[in-house]
Amino acid sequence: MRQRNILAVIATLALGLSALSAAAQDFPVKKPITLLVGFAAGGATDTAARVVAKKLSENIGQPVVVENKGGAGGNIAHQYTATGPTDGSLILFGSVGPLTIAPHLMKLPYDPVKDLAPITMGVNFPNVLVVSASTNIKTFAEFIAFAKKNPGKLDFASTGAGSASHLAGEMLNLMADIDTVHIPYKGGAPALQDLLGSRVAAYYSTYATAQPYFESGRLVPLASTGPQRLTALPKIPTIAESGYPGFSATNWYAFVASSKVPPAILDRWNVELVKVLKSPDVVATLNKHGLTPQPGTRDELARYMASETITWGKLIRERKITAQ
Repeated sequence: MRQRNILAVIATLALGLSALSAAAQDFPVKKPITLLVGFAAGGATDTAARVVAKKLSENIGQPVVVENKGGAGGNIAHQYTATGPTDGSLILFGSVGPLTIAPHLMKLPYDPVKDLAPITMGVNFPNVLVVSASTNIKTFAEFIAFAKKNPGKLDFASTGAGSASHLAGEMLNLMADIDTVHIPYKGGAPALQDLLGSRVAAYYSTYATAQPYFESGRLVPLASTGPQRLTALPKIPTIAESGYPGFSATNWYAFVASSKVPPAILDRWNVELVKVLKSPDVVATLNKHGLTPQPGTRDELARYMASETITWGKLIRERKITAQ
């Protein structure tokens, strides 16, 4: 009996190895794959990339290595991808800022539309408008009322000029006809620390970043910036349903590559990445971090990027936003 069990295990392992070998032989890129992230390790982008890379490596039967190339709000990694390897061995986990916002704020050494090819949306998730408990603001309605009564006296932090958290605040200023003051920081960590220290009143934060401080009462969630309520915060309304229909300012990260990569390889990457993003274990892990997978076609991502480019370009012009 024991011998038969051992033989069964060996046979199962052999079949698994055979499947991996077949996948590796079938995959068109015959070298280790680099999944590039434009930010430092530890953030939401890096977390999602590593979850995807692990599953992707298992599926295609060859190494997928996450490389962090931070700097310039993610633009360095995007430029590297635009001018880097064209054999399909380099994929970028691109983000909303460099792909659709930065072109309106600065002259870039690459063109996101011409030099980068869409593969699939990765994850899309809203920010949460949170305030320091010291403000004594408990609801979104109270936030708007205070801002209207005290123009220029309510400030909000962001992860930098032109970031998703900055533009969410500017969109609310425009739609609600209020004057909250933008305070840019060099990332989420210093913004959060000043919010916790009551040196700034509000912050359009990711859920995962702010959540530990909700239960303690140090931070108060007022509203989310996406089209639907967050599953993790079902009692917290969206800004759109709170009197500002059409309000949508989400963080999103998408898979792109050099536009010089052969279309057949880009199509195959779409198939493989969509398969990963639909895997129950990957979905569960990403959801645990407040990230919502949104796999789709290459054309769907191209259309979404074009729409976001128009939306943010218009807002940047109307609000006279600069990169400073």
